[in-house]
Order: sequence, then C-alpha cells, then structure tokens
Amino acid sequence: MAVRAAVLPAIGSPLEITGIELPEPGPGQVRVRLAAAGVCHSDLSLSDGTMRVPVPAVLGHEGAGTVLAVGDGVAHVSPGDRVVLNWAPSCGRCHACSLGEVWLCANALNGAADVHARTVDGTDLHPGLNVAAFAEETVVSAACVLPLPEGVPLTDAALLGCAVLTGYGAVHHSAKVRPGETVAVFGVGGVGLAALQGARIAGASKIVAVDVSPEKEELARAAGATDYVVASADTPREIRALTGKQGVDVSVECVGRAVTIRAAWESTRRGGRTTVVGIGGKDQQVTFNALEIFHWGRTLSGCVYGNSDPAKDLPVLAGHVRAGRLDLGALVTERIALDGIPAAFENMVAGKGGRALVVF
Repeated sequence: MAVRAAVLPAIGSPLEITGIELPEPGPGQVRVRLAAAGVCHSDLSLSDGTMRVPVPAVLGHEGAGTVLAVGDGVAHVSPGDRVVLNWAPSCGRCHACSLGEVWLCANALNGAADVHARTVDGTDLHPGLNVAAFAEETVVSAACVLPLPEGVPLTDAALLGCAVLTGYGAVHHSAKVRPGETVAVFGVGGVGLAALQGARIAGASKIVAVDVSPEKEELARAAGATDYVVASADTPREIRALTGKQGVDVSVECVGRAVTIRAAWESTRRGGRTTVVGIGGKDQQVTFNALEIFHWGRTLSGCVYGNSDPAKDLPVLAGHVRAGRLDLGALVTERIALDGIPAAFENMVAGKGGRALVVF
C-alpha cells in the first residue's frame, strides 16, 4: 500500500517527500497510522552522517499514532490502540540489558538495517532509527510500540518518544537531581526544554537556562528556568555569580559541541555533576588537564536516551502530564505538515530552527 514519507536518498542529500510502498505487518510487527512526529536534531545528525545509518532511509524517530493492524504473535496492542513509538527497543539478552541498563542495549538498532519499504520504482528503503516516523503510516517491530496511557494528547505524545524521555531522564536518571539543588541546562531546544521541566519537577531551587539565542528566554522561563544566560565566553563566570561563586550542582549539556561541554563543566561546582546529552561529531574534541580533574572532583558522564527505560518511564511521564507538571505543548515552537520537513531541516542547519512537530 502506498503512503507518503520523507526519504533520505543518500547521506548529505536533501530529504524528499515521496510515495513509498509499505508492506502489511508480518509476524511480530505492527502497522501504525501516525498522528504526529517530532523533528529532532538527531534526524539531522543522521542525514549529515554524524550518526551512521543505512540509506536510502525513511527518517523520523519520535512519533505517536493509532494501531491499524498487527501481525501474528502480537498481543500487547490491538487495532485502534493509541501508541508511542520507541526507537531503541531493548533486547533483554545482551550484557547491558542483563545489568538493567536497557538504554545501552547492544541490539537496539539492529532493525535499522532491515528493509522497511520500497520506493515506487522498487528501491529498498531502511527505517532510519527503527521506526520511520516521517510517514503517514509505518510498520515496526512490536517491541517498538508502547501503549499510550490515558490523558495524554495523541499528537503531543510523539515527543515522549525521544525529547522528553531524554531530557527528563538526563535530570532524573543520569544526574539524579535532588530537591534544593541548582541546575544549569545548556541548549534550549526540545531536549533542553524537557530537561528544564524535569529540573523543576525534581525540585531544583535554581534553574539556569543557557542558549545562544536571546529570543528563547521566554520559552525557557515558561519551562521552569529561574535565570537565563545568553551563551558567551563568560558563561561559567555568570553562572558562578548566580550561585554564590560556587557553580551549579548539576550541568546538563544538550548541544554536543566541545565549547559547550567545556562551559558546562566549568559551570559545575567542585564535586558536582556534569551530564552530556548532546550528540557531537568526532571532530568535537574536549580537553582536560590532570590537575583540574583531581582538584575539582567533578563527575563528567555521558547520557544515552536519558538513561531511560521507556516501558517503565512512559507511565510516569504520563502521570506528570495529567497532573499538569509536564507541558508537552511547551516543547513545540512550530507545527508543520509532512511537506514542511525539508524546510525545517534547512532551518536547523542554519541554526534558526525551533522545535517542530509534524502533524499528519
């Protein structure tokens, strides 16, 4: 059956909105009609080769929709169910999974090499990061489908599949922010806005948002920031001035650039925690000298998918949404149609893009 999708023909090529032939679900698969998909910077990283995936591919890795059909052996969802797509399903068998670190599953992205669909001329297409959410419909492994709890708007729920799990998880699972602690969040994109809300939910006493754009201050404060700093060479000094010359207890870096990671590190108090969420390229080299590592006693850690277990965390996040503590709509600066994805990518490349949500 033909549906429209955003296809990446080759690394570095523009996305093309075109028709694709999508098969019916086989054993262990689910067909989903998308209600919405988030345009995430990670999709840009896939398109420019920062993160490697087989191409040509249908991109889009955070989405939500309604189940249309299920294949043999699928019992946890049925046609008509509202679901969130999980782009990194854990296998439950590898070493990381045996340790309970499902976000580091060695087999989570195996499905990206599968043939997902075909173009109308018969060219094989792969499913980006497993779920191929930039399409009117998709067919995914049953492991990539999570039932959406009641009380969460279906379109906004798309953001639960990546941005919110990542930003909220960085605060609650990786940095483990405690009530009364101070937090700085570097980068006020979708993940950064989710991290700001996560810090507010955690009970942080001071939440400093940092971004290169002065125009994002209103968004940041609405998400929970108590202070806003326009990024510069003086950012660590400004943050220390806001925290009694100590620095924050926790810095969360959501950009993935060497200069930003270094600034986040220098903004963290002695003995504090710096969590890096942003995905940077191999050319982004961060340096530290041995003496400062000893002297400052800080912890620097990476964070994959918010160190989250989507199956366990999704009901928790839904509870925050229902209680009004988590505002998914506040993460969206623009709602676009499928045809608007190429322009949204151009804006991200130019550094002008907001947090776009594709509504089907």
